[in-house]
Amino acid sequence: MALLRSLAFAFVFYGGTILTVLVAFPVALAGPAMLRRYVLCWARFHRWCAATLLGIRTRLEGTVPTGPTLVAAKHQSMYETLELVVLLGDPAIVLKRELADIPLWGKVARMHGVIPVDRAGSAPALRRMLGAARDAVAGGRTILIFPEGTRVLPGETPPLRPGFAGLYRQLALPVVPVALDSGRLWPRGLVKQAGTVTIRFGEPIPPGLPRKAAEARVHAAINALEPALHAEG
Repeated sequence: MALLRSLAFAFVFYGGTILTVLVAFPVALAGPAMLRRYVLCWARFHRWCAATLLGIRTRLEGTVPTGPTLVAAKHQSMYETLELVVLLGDPAIVLKRELADIPLWGKVARMHGVIPVDRAGSAPALRRMLGAARDAVAGGRTILIFPEGTRVLPGETPPLRPGFAGLYRQLALPVVPVALDSGRLWPRGLVKQAGTVTIRFGEPIPPGLPRKAAEARVHAAINALEPALHAEG
């Protein structure tokens, strides 16, 4: 049953996504605000496909932030990348440059206002990231970053990448950490399992803390649902 559900999801969602990307170019002619509403509709389409075809739904814990905020989230699957778009409304997402370079999709993503970053962490790349983030904040948008830098398996807790510290220091925004457990149901590969994904918004961490203190608090908060940490507790 899980295989059949997963095949149906792949056919409907990715088929719909191809059409969505193609239509996005004429939509973009109406301006950035229209494109952002269009992308939000696509994220809601993903939520519908996940719930209806895969049987995956979200249990929300904590308070969803509003206004300019730096949201730092765990990353275990594709599920949260679009679910957080729905929950946050219109975030500017920090993502690896390789994704923003994908033909067609990457072009739409850049028009939408994603913030590409070179995971090598070079100084020029960090400056470009900070400039794009300041522009997004000036436009009233939340910044969404996956500070561990890549998708990880449940139980893995790698250190934060340098980009988070740069954004935290330069933007001077409160940080809202997000823990989640999507990897239990949405592993790498085709087959997904039905169930409930917990997305937990933690308490805001104020700006201006020393780098090590801020990173330690964020790291602990985004990994609060990890099975290895529960075992230790």
